[in-house]
Amino acid sequence: MNTQIEDYINALDIDTISNDRKETLQPLVTYIQDKASKKLPITINFICTHNSRRSHLSQIWAQTIANFYNIENVTCFSGGTEATAMYPKVAETLQNTGFDIEKISEGKNPIYTIKYDQNSHPIIGFSKTYGDNFNPKSNFAAIMTCSQADDGCPFIAGAEKRIPITYDDPKAFDNTDLQDIKYLERSAQIATEMKYIFSTIK
Repeated sequence: MNTQIEDYINALDIDTISNDRKETLQPLVTYIQDKASKKLPITINFICTHNSRRSHLSQIWAQTIANFYNIENVTCFSGGTEATAMYPKVAETLQNTGFDIEKISEGKNPIYTIKYDQNSHPIIGFSKTYGDNFNPKSNFAAIMTCSQADDGCPFIAGAEKRIPITYDDPKAFDNTDLQDIKYLERSAQIATEMKYIFSTIK
């Protein structure tokens, strides 16, 4: 794993997570632990409205931190109730944390390769619907990362488990003086919570 990312994860303080928030995260801990104990594939699809910010941050951090803790057979995806584009500030925020990111296609919905390790297969980042052919069709946990998608999608076809773990949208600070810090804050919150989740898996 890239040393900068490794150092960043080591510095994250899971003690900052409240007990109420840990209760929100517990269903995902239970889902992952059950699969890990049975040595079954662990497939997680993080879902938001536009698959542009929070769902990507969640997918990338979950995949990275699963690798950090050597949790095997974890594959993370992301999707939206509609497809737009991965917001460029997400890529920039992750790059500043140590990820190696390359844009491999242009257009309205660019495709990015995102690497946390020089020798690992890259995470592919682009906006897509949660039911896109790129995403799993069955045997996955659907993690609802925004309240709008959570309220609007009471049923996710193929999901074994549907778990709301919602985050405030950094989009509220786009094109303001607080944009950079708010994206870093949201990325750090998600990373910290993924560290808590995967650090508990035996």
